[in-house]
Amino acid sequence: MKQIFIGVFGKKTGLIKFVLVLLASIPTVQASQNVLLTEVPDYSWYAGCFCTAGGNLMAYWDRHGFSNFYSGPTANGVAPLNNDGPNVGIRSMMASKAGLDGRSSDQPGHLDDYWIRYDEQGYSYESTAPDPYVTAGRPEHSPDCIGDFIGASQNKWTNLNGECDGNIDAFAVIFWDLSGAKRTNYIPPTLSGPLIRDVPSGFRAWTQYRGYDCEVVSQLADFNPHASAGTGFTFEDLKSEIDAGYPVIIAMQNPDQFSRNLQGMSRANPEIHGMLAFGYYIDDDGNKFVRYKTSWGGSGDNTLNSWDGSLWVPVYIAVRGFITYHPFPKVSSLSLGDQNTLKIEWDGPASQLLDISSGEATRVHWYVVERSDSLSDPKFVAVSDPSTDHEITLTGYPGDAGFFRIRLVKPPM
Repeated sequence: MKQIFIGVFGKKTGLIKFVLVLLASIPTVQASQNVLLTEVPDYSWYAGCFCTAGGNLMAYWDRHGFSNFYSGPTANGVAPLNNDGPNVGIRSMMASKAGLDGRSSDQPGHLDDYWIRYDEQGYSYESTAPDPYVTAGRPEHSPDCIGDFIGASQNKWTNLNGECDGNIDAFAVIFWDLSGAKRTNYIPPTLSGPLIRDVPSGFRAWTQYRGYDCEVVSQLADFNPHASAGTGFTFEDLKSEIDAGYPVIIAMQNPDQFSRNLQGMSRANPEIHGMLAFGYYIDDDGNKFVRYKTSWGGSGDNTLNSWDGSLWVPVYIAVRGFITYHPFPKVSSLSLGDQNTLKIEWDGPASQLLDISSGEATRVHWYVVERSDSLSDPKFVAVSDPSTDHEITLTGYPGDAGFFRIRLVKPPM
């Protein structure tokens, strides 16, 4: 089921509020065999691979329908396509730091609290030392960036999913279902001590922090040797996600390495890497390839790897699994105008799928606005035609209290 927010407006009462409801699964569209999602950020590595891959993902959605994902001063508040030169401030979305992107120089952030060192001269990659906020005897800052919410570089947990302790500087973990089944909106159990954060639950918590909601699913790859037969995330699953307009996180970890013995920590995080898949290619012989951003910047649109359990280039680590992420539409404004008009605006996915063979670009996400007199006995009726717009003005609105919802629908043929 999908969750969305409904706006409620009554002319007589002046009441505006938002209600959460459940919708059936969002339909997908079919695409050709060589496609990619357009305008996908390609950020240089910063504060860890999952911070960077997560930055590419959330910046993509900031540019495609969710304007409040990033609202800082860089690039006039719109997440840029790269994070270098004049765009370095966008890095605060991935990992906050005192003095970065308008933050006060005396306000510690992610890099100040969790990295032993991070400056122009170098950084403490893979450090197992206690976090600086601990040694300084100060409280942690409140979570305010992707790295905070996914637990990156936070050295305060043991026995993470029964595999490792952590997290050392630049690393994060994922609590997989080791049978190969899906985990939807999963929250790691906390037996004692601080709340455990992993990458999927952190993406959802960060999304909620930015004022939205989402569905996050993690699953081992079907070619992972530890997934049960007939389970796991398949190429068809990836294809369906891309066709439906949703980039996918690629989580890399060699199949038989679950921890490492590093100085100061006998069960430290294993080697990992995170990337963002945004397209696919199937050649004339049926060979299947994934198109992705490497999390090192400069990937372009043509970095591909075959769909298998080999060591993927350029990092030469195998893929362990995938994380899908679906942000939900949300009504952002209802306003009554002259002559009984009601304007409804919303945030929601707005992806564009490019068929590389034909050069044709297609808007994937279409919406209709629906209204019901009641939620106790809802009978929603469409009050708009399908559209890729994110606003509508209803004319002749009678002013009675009503419940409105925004629903994603299949694109018209």
